[in-house]
Amino acid sequence: MYYLIVVVLLFVAELFYFRLADRFDIIDRPNERSSHKRITLRGGGIIFYFGALAYFIVSGGAYPWFMLGLTLISLISFVDDIRSTPQWLRLVLHFSAMALMFYEWGLFALPWWTFVIALVVCTGMINMYNFMDGINGITGGYSLVLLGILAYVNAEIKPFVEPEMIYTMICAVVVFCFFNFRKRAKCFAGDVGAVSIAFVLLFLLGKLVVATGDFSWLVLVSVYGADCILTIVHRIILHENIGLPHRKHMYQLMANELHLPHVVVSLIYMVAQVVVMLGYFRFMTYGYWYLGAMVLVLGSVYVVFMRKYYRLHEETLRRKC
Repeated sequence: MYYLIVVVLLFVAELFYFRLADRFDIIDRPNERSSHKRITLRGGGIIFYFGALAYFIVSGGAYPWFMLGLTLISLISFVDDIRSTPQWLRLVLHFSAMALMFYEWGLFALPWWTFVIALVVCTGMINMYNFMDGINGITGGYSLVLLGILAYVNAEIKPFVEPEMIYTMICAVVVFCFFNFRKRAKCFAGDVGAVSIAFVLLFLLGKLVVATGDFSWLVLVSVYGADCILTIVHRIILHENIGLPHRKHMYQLMANELHLPHVVVSLIYMVAQVVVMLGYFRFMTYGYWYLGAMVLVLGSVYVVFMRKYYRLHEETLRRKC
């Protein structure tokens, strides 16, 4: 009954946000770098923050430092969805939010180098989630897979967080997917959605790593990581400014050049991550070796795909010129 009430309340909250977004013109207009063609409401991913807030209230204030960090990073991301904010302000609030999350993890009691590694990994993952939020369903679908896997790990392998937190976030993602995981999305996640769900997943993943002392759990984001990191490397090889928007991710080529439906591409990424994790559970004793093997396999898939289909993207660019 609790989760049914949560879903209903989040559904109502999302519909209320749509009215506000429509009234105040919080929309996403297609441009030459977009993978969509219709004007769509932006910022629907704010429901992820509401989901975390619902758990925080019901739990009596569990994980207060994490929640404060999530509030800071969601707030600046939502403002950035409405109007551009200074980069220095975004960096200050992002780093402050991550520091609060690290404190919640108990990271400051560990050697100093763990803080540096965590800062690099967390900054990379937040940006990765933002980069990969480009087609209908991919952010919600991939997040749903990760939350489902984390719920399984928490219940069957190693308890690391209160299960209600994961299940409440699953409710929030399901509500978002109802409006986004479709051919004609009612809304996009926006920066507030991509960043906030990345922050929540980071918190859960960090709790798992701290509880187990095993960094091979990073395999949880290996499919996203392979696409994002190798695309950055590809753009560096092409002497491009990696800070500028583009359409060179593998999922973007699938949607734009191969004309696969967005939901199909999103399902491919979801299924790929599930398959990777099934293998991980089978060979968990060799976690680091398996992680290395997946890096090689996913990297090889990326290279083969780009060798075969990147020319289509180049042809598209030439036609536009």
